[in-house]
Amino acid sequence: MKRGICPSSKESRVMPRPKKYPDELMDRGVRLVIESGRPVAAIARDLGVGHEALRKRVRQAEADSGTRPDLPTSEEREEIKRLRSENHDLRRANEILRSASVFFAKELDQDRTR
Repeated sequence: MKRGICPSSKESRVMPRPKKYPDELMDRGVRLVIESGRPVAAIARDLGVGHEALRKRVRQAEADSGTRPDLPTSEEREEIKRLRSENHDLRRANEILRSASVFFAKELDQDRTR
């Protein structure tokens, strides 16, 4: 699957890149890192996955389990994503309303001067 515009969507959205590694393999790698205490790079090499991809998954699993309170959990990440989208939509609507109020104010001023 190539990246590009999704034709079935009403808005033009970019299609997500396909996952490089299966979730089951990455979950197994996360479990091995947490249970065995071996370095992430060694387990990644054994499984044939990128060490950085596995490291990110391990960090997220630690955040979700509560052992890494300095990182947001998956639920918090989703909420942040949703709130940013909502914030963007509200700013856009606010700009439209601001433009409309300027337009109608000009229309009213033209009627008064006639």
